[in-house]
This record gives sequence, structure tokens and C-alpha cells, in this order.
Amino acid sequence: MPLRAASFSTCRNTSSGCVAADCADDLAAPSGAGTDQSCNFRYFNPCGRRDVSLKNFGIGDARLAEDIRKETNIIVHMAATVNFAERYDTALAINTMGVKHMIDFASKCTNLELVLLVSTAYVNLMKQGIMMEKPLQQWRSYDGRSDLDISEEMAFKDEKLKELVYNNASERTIRHTMKKIGAQRAKKFGWANAYVFTKAMGEMLAYEQNSRLPIVIIRPSATTSTWKEPFPGWIEGAKAIDTWITNYGKGTLKFFPTDVATVIDIVPADIVVNAMLCIISYHPQGTADFIYQIGSSMSNPIKLGQMSQTTYKYFSQIPFVGAKGDVVKVKQPNFLATMASFYETMDKHYKMPLQDMLRRGLSTTEDRHIYNHLKREYDFTVAVAEVYWPFTISKTRFDDSKMQNLMGMVTERDRELIPCNIKFINWDKYFMETHIPGDQQQLLGKQSHGDGVQIWSSKALPWLCLGAMEVELAGPAAAYRRGKTMEVGMGSPGFHTDVPPSAASTPAMGEEAGCCEREGNGEFVTEGEHGRGAKLWHAWEGDCGRG
Repeated sequence: MPLRAASFSTCRNTSSGCVAADCADDLAAPSGAGTDQSCNFRYFNPCGRRDVSLKNFGIGDARLAEDIRKETNIIVHMAATVNFAERYDTALAINTMGVKHMIDFASKCTNLELVLLVSTAYVNLMKQGIMMEKPLQQWRSYDGRSDLDISEEMAFKDEKLKELVYNNASERTIRHTMKKIGAQRAKKFGWANAYVFTKAMGEMLAYEQNSRLPIVIIRPSATTSTWKEPFPGWIEGAKAIDTWITNYGKGTLKFFPTDVATVIDIVPADIVVNAMLCIISYHPQGTADFIYQIGSSMSNPIKLGQMSQTTYKYFSQIPFVGAKGDVVKVKQPNFLATMASFYETMDKHYKMPLQDMLRRGLSTTEDRHIYNHLKREYDFTVAVAEVYWPFTISKTRFDDSKMQNLMGMVTERDRELIPCNIKFINWDKYFMETHIPGDQQQLLGKQSHGDGVQIWSSKALPWLCLGAMEVELAGPAAAYRRGKTMEVGMGSPGFHTDVPPSAASTPAMGEEAGCCEREGNGEFVTEGEHGRGAKLWHAWEGDCGRG
């Protein structure tokens, strides 16, 4: 049951955006098909800026909106802010209300067959145990101790903003206060941070409509650089484990709270994309199962101790070289199994020496330089640890049996074209030869494609999205190539995508992420569970990688 798309061959600029459409040979004819048949692939941006935080995505043209609703069969919702320390108002607007606006739009699509909502596995995070694909319901907190009403959260946020504006608070004060409120509200209801809390509320809204809309949710764990496509090691920005890898290699993150026996849950970005396309074509209609988790902790587990030793080996062989040519010699990673032991270590190695320096006085420029360097390292290490410790100390594993069962339905040809089984990844080889090198190239501001072409990524290369790339598809998905997106302006707040790059990522500590909003929407001609000629459409806004 292949999903096919034509390649880009015709592109014209119109007042409504860029349209690319043409025909190509069927790349994988359906089983038993006697002749190839042509198909259409269209990438269009007909209504300029699109914003999931607005009703109807901000589409002002009623006729255009109606045309899209009539032609849409499949909706993939990926728009999100993935900043762990996001402002509460921003996170609510995008991660929660964005889902509501998508559902409102979907409910008016006359030929709708599937809504694929990209969430994160970390909406369910226990201290230990196997986490199944259970749905989240409104009216109850994660820990079961409080009543959770999304409308009350919206009202609470609005009231706090009004108070700040009434008191003539500065923009900086408003931003800081809303970030603090996001962390507090998440903690109150049992979630780790504002990101996973607002994503959880988005899932709750989707679950309420599950009986009347064909909604499916995919929950990736921490997304890492690509395994194979568009080329090995592609990554944009510092993601969850990359914060530790990169700063450990640079010598700025010497201590970290985690247990070496902890099994981390990761998944390469291209595996996530392939899994999404697999769901689009193979998810059985009418089934009660509608949540798929995808990660490594059950199918191909790797412990933090193993990953850290591979990282140590890499930087021992290929050390980081600073801007002034100084070579960083790394030591064995120093992990602390509890936050209490972490804070004790930080007091011994940083806080007490800093206090001693202040008592003796900072009489010379060199004294002040040493003090400031140590203080920055201390502040950074504590900040990173406090953001990530709920994830690095947790003993949770995410069950992926439903995803494994779905992959069992995929034809042999499609398994070759869209590999989404994480069991076949050799983690030591992946980290040594793919992920860490990609990390370092991204850090330097460029990445190299397999053909030797360098792609500037840290500040420029946008994330590949399903509706804004050149695609060669067969089966439920395919080998996708380097993409083409449309940058349409600068603005605030920052919009990020969940998948890829990560279900668990944050900008560099102490930096405000810049924003470049990009939008793409596209259609795939499919056949399979959703029928021949079904179309896929999605609105997307992404992160520039700044910050």
C-alpha cells in the first residue's frame, strides 16, 4: 500500500505563495499493479503567515479556508514550542490552544481520514517503571492530587498578565514572571516543566474529541540526530543529551546528576519521521489504540554509563579545540546519582572556593577573571542540572509495543525504504561515527552532506518538514532529500517544532532564542489504509536554531 509523491519540477511564484506541482513515475506500484500511474505533489503557501495560536490558523480568506477543508484528508500537527522554560502564556497559546484550533479546523474538514498529533513521551514521566501508552484526561492532575481545568488555566494566565500590565511591569519582568509561573503551574499539577505540561493539556483536548475525530497521537522520546536521512548526523540546535555532550567536550560541564545505570530513551529524527509516515498509511481505522510511543528504552536500551564512556572515548581521540587553539583534555565523566549529592559536590568544587575568593578579595584583574569564569561555570552547571534532572534520574521506560506491532504490518519493501525499527542501531557506532561528529559540526556552524557539500546549520539551515521538502516516496514513506522551506519573516514569540528535532530540548542556558517563523504545507498522494488519492496537509512553523 504505497504512498507516492512526484518530484519538484515546476515552481512558480504567485501572489499566494510558491506552488510546485508535476507528475512522476510511480516509485512503487501497489502490489499486483500492472502499470505505473502518475501522481501529484503540491507545496503551497497560499495565505502567508500562519499561526496555530490563532483561530482558523489566522487564515483570513474564507474561500481559501473552505477549499483547504474540502481537499484535506490527513492533518499532521507538529507546531509547538519546545523550550522547557517557556513563558506560560506562550506555551499555552501554542502547545495547548494550538491543538484546540487544529481540532476546530479538522472538525470542519469534510473528507478527513486521519489527524496525527505529534506529542512527547515525557507527558508521562514516572520516577520508575514502564510507561504504557495511556491517554491523558482533563480534570485530573498527573499526580491525582489536584483538579485540572484547562479553561481555568487560561483564565489564570490572563489575570496574571493583566496584573503585570496594570503595574507597568517591563517586558523583561513580564517575561521572567510568566516563565516562573509556567514552572510553578507545571509543578503544582505534577509535570516537570511548562513544555510537557502544556503538551499534556494539548493531548487532553485531543482525547476529548477522539470519539468524533480520527485522532492518532505519536509520542517520541528524546530526539537525536539523524541515523541515515537526509544524511547521517544531521541536527539543528543543542537538544537534550547534546547539552551534556557538547559542554562536556568543551570542558564546561564537569558534573551532572544522573545514575550510570539509568537507561536513556532516545530516537534519531529520521526514525521519528518514518514512524509518522508509517502511521499515516498503516494505522488501522476503527481501532481503540490511538497512541504510539517511539523510543529506544524497551527495544534497544542504552545506559547512560555506556553513552558517557563512548563520549569520553570520542573526545579523548578527537578533542575539542577552542577559539584560541587550546585543546580541551576531558576527564572521565563525573555523575552524581541524586540531586542532594550533586549540590554537595557543587558546594565543594564551586561555592566554597568562590566564597573564599571573595573573603580574600579580588584585588587583581586575574583574580576577577578566575572568579568570573568559575562563577559562570557554576551557574551554568546548576541551571542545566535543574532543567534536566527529572529526566536523567528517572527510571522510566516507555513501552513501544503498539509501534512495534504496527511495524509488523509494513511490507518488506517499505521496511527497506522507511526504516523505523530502532532495534537495528548500534549505539556505540552511532554516537562515535554519527551523532557526536554531527553535534560538533553543528556547534561550529556547519554540517557536511555525504557528497562533501557543507551546509551551514547553526544559524541558517531550517528543519526539514514533511510539506516543504523534495520527496521521493514509496510505501507509507520514503527516502527524503534535503529540503526547501520558505522563510517569511521575523517575529516573536519563537515557534519550534516537536518532531524533529526533539521531544525534549531547550535553548542554550541564559540565552533568549531568536525567532524566524517558517511555514509550509503540502499534500501527498497516498494509497493504503486511507485510500487512493488521500491528501496530506499540515501547517508548520519552525525554529531558526538561534539561541
